[in-house]
Amino acid sequence: MEIRINKYLAVAGVCSRREADRLVEDGRVTINGKVAENGCKVIDGDIVCLDGKQVAEKQKIVIAAYHKPVGVICTTSEKERPNLSDVIDFPERLFPIGRLDKSSSGLLLLTNDGELADKLMRGRYDHEKEYIVKTDKPLTDSIVDAMEQGVPILDTMTKPCKISERDGNIFHITLTQGLNRQIRRMCEYFGYRVTSLHRIRFATISLGNMKDGDFRLLTDEETKSLYDEIS
Repeated sequence: MEIRINKYLAVAGVCSRREADRLVEDGRVTINGKVAENGCKVIDGDIVCLDGKQVAEKQKIVIAAYHKPVGVICTTSEKERPNLSDVIDFPERLFPIGRLDKSSSGLLLLTNDGELADKLMRGRYDHEKEYIVKTDKPLTDSIVDAMEQGVPILDTMTKPCKISERDGNIFHITLTQGLNRQIRRMCEYFGYRVTSLHRIRFATISLGNMKDGDFRLLTDEETKSLYDEIS
């Protein structure tokens, strides 16, 4: 059976397909000793290596929740510090499902299941992500209405969102997509500056009472709820 190299790495629990494409582009992946190219296919018996180390068969699926503090960078790359590898003490390689920028905090999901990560990150599945946002001044009713309908950023129009629980310059916003720095860009479009951005929910998983820097494995019930989301 043939399988594309990016899917092979995702199924093996190395990373998401998107990240796999980057690893291949960087020349870090080989198939039977030859540097792989995006689109290459792997067949039974092929030896796939990442950074010279053979990619092992997928181990038991792990999904975890982490309360990311401000300042931590959502990567496992040693080029950027402090990164997830620096702050999370776990024996198995996990990678983030989506990202929170360095200045943001809150719930970050991590896993070794690349297929799950890919489906949860794809905007067309409309998985909700909820944030508490603080801006430099309160949003007006007209701005809330406009923002909920969609905002032109990054050469596209954002999907409709929901803004709730407004209290002065603090509000909740629920998105179903994850464009680069989306909330910050949406606010900037209307002349607002985000001073604090904190994610409290990703799909069916809530941050709850986890404290800054806390890390925990999801319960069986929570794990099932995520797979139900993508089924």
